[in-house]
Amino acid sequence: MTKEKIGFIGTGVMGQSMAGHLIDAGYEVLVYTRTKTRAQALLEKGAKWKETVREVAEQSDVIITMVGYPHDVKEIYLGKDGIIHNAKKGCYTIDMTTSSPILAREIYQAAKEKHIHALDAPVSGGDIGAQKATLAIMVGGDSEAFSAVTPILEKMGTNIVLQGSAGAGQHTKMCNQIAIASNMMGVCEAILYAEKAGLDPNTVLKSIETGAAGSWSLSNLAPRMIKGDFEPGFYIKHFLKDMKIAIESAEEMELYTPGLKLAKSLYEQLEKQGDDNKGTQALYTLLKQHALTV
Repeated sequence: MTKEKIGFIGTGVMGQSMAGHLIDAGYEVLVYTRTKTRAQALLEKGAKWKETVREVAEQSDVIITMVGYPHDVKEIYLGKDGIIHNAKKGCYTIDMTTSSPILAREIYQAAKEKHIHALDAPVSGGDIGAQKATLAIMVGGDSEAFSAVTPILEKMGTNIVLQGSAGAGQHTKMCNQIAIASNMMGVCEAILYAEKAGLDPNTVLKSIETGAAGSWSLSNLAPRMIKGDFEPGFYIKHFLKDMKIAIESAEEMELYTPGLKLAKSLYEQLEKQGDDNKGTQALYTLLKQHALTV
C-alpha cells in the first residue's frame, strides 16, 4: 500500500512524533485529538484537522489510534460515532494504544463483521523511540492485513513483528511491561547505591550499561534520574494502567507475578503523592525518600 489517506487519533507525547513521521513520508494525515492545541505542530506541518472521530473514520483509508486508556479505545472504536460504525469497507485500523487483549479481540470481531481489517499494535521505546522512528511494534491480527500496512508501520518503528492473532500484540506488550516493571526498580536502586557509595553515577553507567545489567531503561532513563529530569517520556499514570491490565491478565492465566505487583504498589505511592503525570523514572525519587528515612 502506498500513500493512503491516514487518520491519526491521539497526538500526545508519542502520537505527535509518530504522526509527524507519516507526514514527512508524504502521506495525507487527518488528525483528531480531544485538545486541538496538542495537534498544532502537526497542523503546521500539513496535517488536516477533523472535528470528530466519525469524520476521521469516514474519510480515511487507514486509521491509527494512540490514546490513553482501554475505555478511550472502546469508545473510539465501538461507540455509535466511533470507527467501526463509520469507517469505509476495506479500511485498516491499527490501535497502537497499550490496551486490553480482550478488548482487542472484541474490536477485531466487530470490525470483521463490517469488512474492516483491525490490528492491535502497541509499541515500546518511549518518547525517544517515537521521535527517532525506532519503536518496537508488536502486532496482533491477520497476516494479510499486517502485510498491507507494514510500509506504514515502518515509518514509525524498526522492530515490527506479527505476534499472532487478534490480542497477541497486547499480550506481547504486557510481557514488555512486566519486564520493565522489575527492571525499573533495579535501575533506581543501582543509581541510588552508586550515589550513596560516593561514586559518580555517570561513570558507573559507562561500566554497567554495556554488560549483563544493560537495558533500555538503564541507558535512557538512568541519565534522566541523575540529572533530576522527571518529565514524562512515558507517564506514570499510563504505566499504572498497563500494570493493572498485566496483573488482571496474569491472574486470569493463574500466573504469579510478585515483581510486577511490588512495582505497581510503589508507583501507586507516587500516584498518591500527585506525581502520576511524571515520567516512570520518577520512581527514583520515591526510593530516595525512603533511603533518607530508614
